[in-house]
Amino acid sequence: QAQLVESGGGLVAAGGSLRLSCAASGIAFSIVNMGWYRQAPGKQRELVATITSGGGIKYADSAKGRLTISRDNAKNTISLQMNSLKPEDTALYYCNAGLFYAASEARIRPGDYWGQGTQVTVSS
Repeated sequence: QAQLVESGGGLVAAGGSLRLSCAASGIAFSIVNMGWYRQAPGKQRELVATITSGGGIKYADSAKGRLTISRDNAKNTISLQMNSLKPEDTALYYCNAGLFYAASEARIRPGDYWGQGTQVTVSS
C-alpha cells in the first residue's frame, strides 16, 4: 500500500526559508515521477515542482529561482527547499507520486498517490 508522509511545514516570516520532505513507502520509488503541489484557501490545487525518475526537473513560474526540488532514491524521499518565502506561498503543500510528466506544464497530470499535506504559512 502506497504511503506518502510530508513534514517540515510551519510558520515563517516573509523572506525566510523552510525545507519540506516527503517519505514514500509501498511504491517502486526509484522509477516513479514525483512532485509537489499546493493549495491555498479558496483556490485550486496547483503544481509547484516535479522531478522525474531520471532527475528531470520542472518548476512552476511562481517557484523558479526560490524553490528547489530534489530526490534521494536511497532514502525514498523527495524534498522542497523553499527560500525567499512570500505571503502568497501560504498553502497546504502535498507530495504526489506517479505523476505524468510532460514538457509543457499544462500537460502534467498528478499521479494517484497523495500525502496528507503539510501547512506552510508565511507572515508578512
